[in-house]
Amino acid sequence: MLFPKKVKHRKWQSNRWNRKKKPVESRGTMLAYGSYGLKAESEARVTSNQIEAARRVLSRNVGKTGRVWIRIFPDRPFTQKGAETPMGKGKGDPAGYVAEVLPGRIIFEIDGVTFAQAKEAIRKAGSKVSVRTRMVSRNV
Repeated sequence: MLFPKKVKHRKWQSNRWNRKKKPVESRGTMLAYGSYGLKAESEARVTSNQIEAARRVLSRNVGKTGRVWIRIFPDRPFTQKGAETPMGKGKGDPAGYVAEVLPGRIIFEIDGVTFAQAKEAIRKAGSKVSVRTRMVSRNV
């Protein structure tokens, strides 16, 4: 699983997203490496486990000829309190890392496969992440 080598702060404060003003990604919105990509259509926090599961699906489906690029990195720690812990008593311990994904962000890119193979691989990978996604390509 992906996680940062070194962090400046063990615990981050939670962002307060304004629901009235829909956030949209400003960077990482175009294909940079591959011919086909998985693009986010909603906002969510994607965990490192979800990224790894989707990466495995993609690399198995593209085989030896294809290439996979991961365009997001889980650098945001999230905390979780222990089971049956009473209210109060401070913040929980770090439980893992997530990547904040906004609409328009390219999550994965693949190359070296046919359109049909790419469509199936990206469909399977999209079901592994907790965000609504769609396939994008250079040719269409």
